[in-house]
Amino acid sequence: MTSPECKIALICLGSNEESAWGDAMATVQKAMLKVGALSELPAKSSALYATPAFPAGAGPDFVNAAMAIFTTLSPSALLEHLHRIEAAAGRERTKRWGQRTLDLDLIAVGDGILPDAETYAYWRDLSLQEQMIETPSQLILPHPRMQDRAFVLVPLCDVAPDWRHPVLGRSVARICADLPLAARAEVTPLVAPNAP
Repeated sequence: MTSPECKIALICLGSNEESAWGDAMATVQKAMLKVGALSELPAKSSALYATPAFPAGAGPDFVNAAMAIFTTLSPSALLEHLHRIEAAAGRERTKRWGQRTLDLDLIAVGDGILPDAETYAYWRDLSLQEQMIETPSQLILPHPRMQDRAFVLVPLCDVAPDWRHPVLGRSVARICADLPLAARAEVTPLVAPNAP
């Protein structure tokens, strides 16, 4: 039995560079084990997907996946755990949107909006050019660009299709379905999800 404070946390994983744990696929699979160990209930893991680097031309294709875990950790404490897992894989934060050994993005925790609705809206509404220059100094939840990214939404449909975005008021499945078909088609399965 879990405590009432236990919340779902949505996490997206990606790699397009060899790490201390092997190639991109091996890195994501090892990271999934480590992220799953943070969950107080059995974690849900998506299929592995191949997706073009973002933005276009930023490097080799990524191996992407998503997980839903269940935690009583605060979002900031959970993010610290994710950063430690990235560091164990050899992640160095040098260039935004460059090649990376491992990227663990905290997409959402429950229905929380952090740090507040106004700050969330500011980051959500930034143009792509501004996003490439500005980096938030604090955790923004839900991830302000999740609704634009097939490489986030397609894997999330495997683990939390019914999770409802607290600002947009739509489920992951609905938000994903609203993306252009061409964007969704770029995200191609590599390995099926783990059995529940």
